[in-house]
Amino acid sequence: MPQLVFLPHAELCPDGAVLEANVGETILDVALRNGINIEHACEKSCACTTCHCIVREGFNDLEPSDELEDDMLDKAWGLEPESRLSCQAKVVDTDMVIEIPKYTVNMVSEGN
Repeated sequence: MPQLVFLPHAELCPDGAVLEANVGETILDVALRNGINIEHACEKSCACTTCHCIVREGFNDLEPSDELEDDMLDKAWGLEPESRLSCQAKVVDTDMVIEIPKYTVNMVSEGN
């Protein structure tokens, strides 16, 4: 089972986390299942950027993003070359290190 290492985030996981993941589930689903409440205002439909994350390690092992995800990522705050929407990036059989950006385009949490 691959592991996802979430780097510390002041609000969502202050101590960071090391989580077991199943191949094929999304980064967002792994986080939510383990109490890391990453915003997902569009309910995982690839229609917003609130679940934007940065894959610090393991990015090149992921399936490439599609055109719709790329178009949405263009709107993300703090976009980096290793940025993905966590609702679209599916876990592969490789450990990954994930950073949740401090800010999203939403200024108020949706409370998901």
